[in-house]
Amino acid sequence: MKNLLLLVVLLAGMSMAAQAPKPIYEKEGKMVKATFFHENGQIAQTGFYLEGKLHGEWTMFCKEGNKLAMGTYQQGAKTGKWFFWEGEALKEVDFINNKMAAITQWNNKGTVVLNK
Repeated sequence: MKNLLLLVVLLAGMSMAAQAPKPIYEKEGKMVKATFFHENGQIAQTGFYLEGKLHGEWTMFCKEGNKLAMGTYQQGAKTGKWFFWEGEALKEVDFINNKMAAITQWNNKGTVVLNK
């Protein structure tokens, strides 16, 4: 019984230690800047909220700190040009009313490999 209790305590402690650091929220004028973190402490996302909705520029990063995505929200909806980095490729996605309108993808040499 003591061994089982010790195991439960150890597992609970390990799971709490593996959790990502708590997000940071900072008021900036009418908006709130949010910073979210990966378990290793690296920044996962940064962006803004306005009246509880995603608003303005958001940037996402991988656990190693490299940029994964960057784009803009307008009152909770993706809008305008978003950029997604996937290995050696860069995708540009145009959003209108939270829906994809066009996609362009480049390889590492700057050559367009997809245009929808």
